[in-house]
Amino acid sequence: MGVLCAIAYHQPIDRAGHKDIFGKEVSRDLLARLRYKDLIASGPRSPRPGAPHTFVTMETFLVPFDLQSLQDLPELELDSRDIG
Repeated sequence: MGVLCAIAYHQPIDRAGHKDIFGKEVSRDLLARLRYKDLIASGPRSPRPGAPHTFVTMETFLVPFDLQSLQDLPELELDSRDIG
């Protein structure tokens, strides 16, 4: 669920972006399962060196959460430790 939320809020995001958020690598297997369920898809290539693939949510991501669009996602509340 955390990886899916990270993609929804930070898309397009690559695996290095996930590592920045979670402090560890996100498994390719997990990303493949989310793709298989049509919750995520490949996005544009990242501007990072090597132009890695990025991930974005699909329209089917919205349905189980009863969202009309990504703008309906709740605002993130940042912990004061998360700010600069």
